Amino acid sequence: MAYRDIMRWLGHKQWFAWTAARLAPLDAKVVKKTGGKFGLLGNYGLPQCLLTTTGRKSGQQRTVTLLYGTRGDDVVLIGSNFGQQHHPAWALNLEANPQCVFSTDDRTQDMVARMVTEESEREELWQLMYDIWPAYAAYRGRAGRDIKVFVLTPV
Repeated sequence: MAYRDIMRWLGHKQWFAWTAARLAPLDAKVVKKTGGKFGLLGNYGLPQCLLTTTGRKSGQQRTVTLLYGTRGDDVVLIGSNFGQQHHPAWALNLEANPQCVFSTDDRTQDMVARMVTEESEREELWQLMYDIWPAYAAYRGRAGRDIKVFVLTPV
């Protein structure tokens, strides 16, 4: 748990977010190749997944590593992009085509995404995700945009 706590502390640091944003494409490849055994956040007490979306421009499959939360059978994702001022490509891809594949160490499942727009539901989900990754509060504060929140439901 010490690694998780260190990562949760580092997550608030702007230099860490900047670095992690640039390492994210490599992280997804490492997580995929090692079956989730290695990665920036993987297997250290933080819930990490691989999310595969269809590129809105290319039509090609794109896979990213993300933290996630759960609400019943649903999965919650936050499009924080480490607090950067632009939305992550995966979030824009889900808006264009909500069909996706969600993978963890023990399951791979086709899902459909819904962007959460109702304010009370958004706040409920933000609270859930703050418990997992407190740095989301810092990201939300510095992004300067309305961060997209998604709920994925099994198909």
